Amino acid sequence: MTAERQPLEVTTSLPPTPRIRVLLADDEEMIRHGVRLILRHAEDIDVVAEAANGAEAVDAAAAQPVDVALIDIRMPVLDGLAAIEQLVRLRPKPQVVMLTTFGDEENVTRALQAGASGFLLKDEGPQELINAVRAAAAGDAVLSPGVTGHVVKRMLQGGGARIGSSFTAHAPDQRLSGLTDREREVLAMLGAGLPNLEIGRRLDIGLGTVKTHVGRILEKTGTDSRVQAALLAHRAGLMG
Repeated sequence: MTAERQPLEVTTSLPPTPRIRVLLADDEEMIRHGVRLILRHAEDIDVVAEAANGAEAVDAAAAQPVDVALIDIRMPVLDGLAAIEQLVRLRPKPQVVMLTTFGDEENVTRALQAGASGFLLKDEGPQELINAVRAAAAGDAVLSPGVTGHVVKRMLQGGGARIGSSFTAHAPDQRLSGLTDREREVLAMLGAGLPNLEIGRRLDIGLGTVKTHVGRILEKTGTDSRVQAALLAHRAGLMG
């Protein structure tokens, strides 16, 4: 009698998921501490360097490659806007996202002109911050809802702000054909640059419902960001 042959055990190992290396630059230690704690909860993100001013940020990014640099605008020695101009000349070049409390049009425009990939306000939630880092690392534009209107206005005036490489403006009516009436309403409000909370207030719906509508709009229209969707709303004539 021969022993029953056991099946061969085959094991495979998947390549490790690339981790996103983040540089955090802010002159307020408490802000850096808070952002670091938030990003620590993301399994694919590492804060590999910190800086208290723009000059330190440039030196840190030059000393070791980083994928995303979260940079405050108002810092001593070298402010964030001046730091961007040096960071984008590094090779490899990090994706620079302004993380600030100042969302006025002048700051948004100057940051994008300097080469920033996006603009994020400090009052965004933890998950929005994590999502923004991931989006920036993937090469997409990152913009807080509160500043979307500024960017759309600038693009319509020929400012040339970047909104992602996959967006095309052909046949906007076809892009909107699969939207419900409520989704068209939300899209028009995105075109006006309204944040989710304001959209929810105007439509008398919850924040989670607004986020669901926005996600479906992006999926159905083939847009990658709120900015792309907002621009589509203008080009499709939803703004009246």
